Amino acid sequence: MENIKETFKEVASAILPVTIVVIILQVTLIRLPLEALLQFLVGVAFVSIGFFLFLLGVTAGLLPVGELIGKQLPKTGKSWLIIGTGFLLGLTVTIAEPDVRVLARRIDQVSEGEIGSGILILSVALGLAIFVALAMVRTIFSIPLHYMLIGGYVLVFALSMYVPEAFVSISFDSGGVTTGPMAVPFILALGVGVASVLRSGSSSDSEGFGLIGLASIGPILAVMLLGVLFR
Repeated sequence: MENIKETFKEVASAILPVTIVVIILQVTLIRLPLEALLQFLVGVAFVSIGFFLFLLGVTAGLLPVGELIGKQLPKTGKSWLIIGTGFLLGLTVTIAEPDVRVLARRIDQVSEGEIGSGILILSVALGLAIFVALAMVRTIFSIPLHYMLIGGYVLVFALSMYVPEAFVSISFDSGGVTTGPMAVPFILALGVGVASVLRSGSSSDSEGFGLIGLASIGPILAVMLLGVLFR
């Protein structure tokens, strides 16, 4: 019951401010047709219900299971299994990520099919999966996070000089949309779970953080490499 109350508060704090701002703009400035305003309000209701159910599912299922998987993997004593599981989960949750699909669909429309949504989703998913696997490597071998972040962004900015300008913009947006409501809970829980077993001491859980920031470099690089192929 407490979960339901907390989730309701989260949804209200996320949806209400946007709704209020749009209504104020409607009354004072933009004057949208009544039909468009009604469509917006119906959309708000659907989003609120969907978001509420989704967050309940994340709290009840995704986070606990992701963390349990992360805690069980190190007990096998097989580094390749931890890294491979990170890759596989990174790939699947990115393909399922709604934000990635929205971006891919819009780019497909704007480019008139030149950049297909399927190839973009696959590129983004592979990029994130590879960097989730690298994040597992970092946790296993205690590699400082800043080394990997600096190295990753050096590659990003170096590659941006050789990529068509449109792909530079798309690649950074691709990195952003992978930090959506499907990928973040599962991958973050996985990282915290793995770190809590492999690292002892008071800072063990915190070792699992930074994974999302590192993983989001992968889609940027993947889309830039796709841009090189489209030159």
